[in-house]
Amino acid sequence: MITINYFVALAFLFFVSPTSDELGAFKINGYAQGTSYSITYYAKEEWVKKKSIDSLIQVIDQSMSLYKPGSLINKFNESTSGMLVDFHFMEVYQRADAIFKDTQGKFDVTVAPLVQLWGFGPKKIERLPDSAAIKNALLGVGMEKIKWHRRTLSKENPAVSIDLNGIAQGYTVDVISRYLRSCKINRFMVEVGGELYIQGTKPDKQLFKVGIEGPVNSAFSDERIKHILQFKKGAITTSGNYQKYVMNGNQRISHLINPKTGYPLKNEMISVTVFAKDAITADGYDNALMAMHVQEALAFVAKRKNMEVYIIYVKENGELADTWSAGFKKLIIN
Repeated sequence: MITINYFVALAFLFFVSPTSDELGAFKINGYAQGTSYSITYYAKEEWVKKKSIDSLIQVIDQSMSLYKPGSLINKFNESTSGMLVDFHFMEVYQRADAIFKDTQGKFDVTVAPLVQLWGFGPKKIERLPDSAAIKNALLGVGMEKIKWHRRTLSKENPAVSIDLNGIAQGYTVDVISRYLRSCKINRFMVEVGGELYIQGTKPDKQLFKVGIEGPVNSAFSDERIKHILQFKKGAITTSGNYQKYVMNGNQRISHLINPKTGYPLKNEMISVTVFAKDAITADGYDNALMAMHVQEALAFVAKRKNMEVYIIYVKENGELADTWSAGFKKLIIN
């Protein structure tokens, strides 16, 4: 029997109650998308309540959750030719397609059959896949096998199926953030499963503090919080192979699958944290950067505006180390 271990690394650290007499601190917490969510906003009144947030998330889940029977993504995966999808689905797919092209296929949402084979899909597995099963699954992998026009996705291969889990939580964070702004709220933090967006300051003009987590290792650091960041506006997401993995005896297998080989990633990367202007961007690129080598990832980010990166990796001698882009360093206060 294959065992699955899953740890969610929350990106937010703490919040201090406001000192202002005008604005109150309102907090909403709940569970959705197989994880927890947390929202803190400052306003004169409780303009947004949990019921509204849960309704937003439910609509997104009905569109893109592999774990919800009858969702649009499940209907698409079961179809042989494709189908009309909703606005949420199409917005996420188009962004995923852009990242697929920008990273030369390192981020590919058609890895769904491979994700399931390795035990990270909605169905349990009894054994790990052999080379024949992987080769067969690869026949349906590749976003070039899907064409889209307006809100219709068409399959060139009936075996194609998609998994949007690598980007959908970031999108959910952005949808909630847009909703808060529509309610005239401009000081808030939204976190879903560790994917986080911040806008504005607290009423006392203090910035939110964000803790960046990583693996505990005495040679590198015996603290789970590696650094503390502050920024006024933007998104932070993290992808790491120490958080979610399959155990096969004493062997730990990463949940991040190489869409070109069909096998879990094997490189020096331990985790990648991305800062970007929105959460869907950070969430999509953190997975792609995990598939690169350290210097390759730093060079990639350096060529792109509004994106910074923090990397934890294993050196050739087996020790853990970390590095960051120039812009990310400016966010670190400790």
